[in-house]
Amino acid sequence: MEDPWQSAYDIAVKVAREAGAVIRKAGESEIRVCTKSTTVDLVTQTDERVEKIIIGALKKEFGEGTHKFIGEESVAKGQPCILTDAPTWIIDPVDGTTNFVHGFPFVAVSIAFAVNKELEFGVIYSCLEDKMYKARRGQGAYCDDEKITVSDVAEIKKSIIISEHGTDRSPEKVKKIFSTMQRILCIPVHGLRGSGTAATNMCLVACGAVEAFFEIGIHCWDIAAGAVIVKEAGGVLLDVDGGPFDLMSRRMVSANNETIAKRIIKEIEVFDAERDDAVVQKSN
Repeated sequence: MEDPWQSAYDIAVKVAREAGAVIRKAGESEIRVCTKSTTVDLVTQTDERVEKIIIGALKKEFGEGTHKFIGEESVAKGQPCILTDAPTWIIDPVDGTTNFVHGFPFVAVSIAFAVNKELEFGVIYSCLEDKMYKARRGQGAYCDDEKITVSDVAEIKKSIIISEHGTDRSPEKVKKIFSTMQRILCIPVHGLRGSGTAATNMCLVACGAVEAFFEIGIHCWDIAAGAVIVKEAGGVLLDVDGGPFDLMSRRMVSANNETIAKRIIKEIEVFDAERDDAVVQKSN
């Protein structure tokens, strides 16, 4: 039986690598920086150019009629963030823009593909490291061509946990973020880390370098590809309240096993983050 999405997967890997080459080249020249929602929520010309390159290449292959697109920069400019049953590409052209601007060496291209609201595959190219993480539903996860699996650490006290601070610097939210980190650090765990990119963080969970990643305030394009990769590497995905993972909720815990995920959840001080599909939710 013919695999309906193999060619889409192969093209996603190819396009992600090409986009990464553009990012590396741009990093060698002057970077023009603008801001989006806050002074720490950055966007560069490279973000916008790379998204156009990715979406342009995919539209050339699959047309504009049947396939839909959710891109970080497109949504920032007012396009709706709607996940329907239609084949949908979910794209973060430069995950880790602040890293990119500062030369911090973790920047990723993230491309996911969903059909009937179910993620079929995810591709994350850590372009400065030249590592291609990829996974298809039911077919395992890989870094380049080597199969990867989550760590077998069973105890939270023997784990490394990874998280980020987000771009919202309101004192109330920052206080809760650092309170959560303090509570987790004092379990105690072996350490807390942060790469500056959610996509890379999820790949670190998938390949067993860390045991868990959690964050409130991320977006669907930050984590869609990583969600497939973590799951196919044997990991788990949960909401920060312990319920099922919801791609549009902007909150997530990914971990090597459910025990560690639920132990982290006990320490998280939850705060509000408007859903990615909030406009659609409000209109229904």
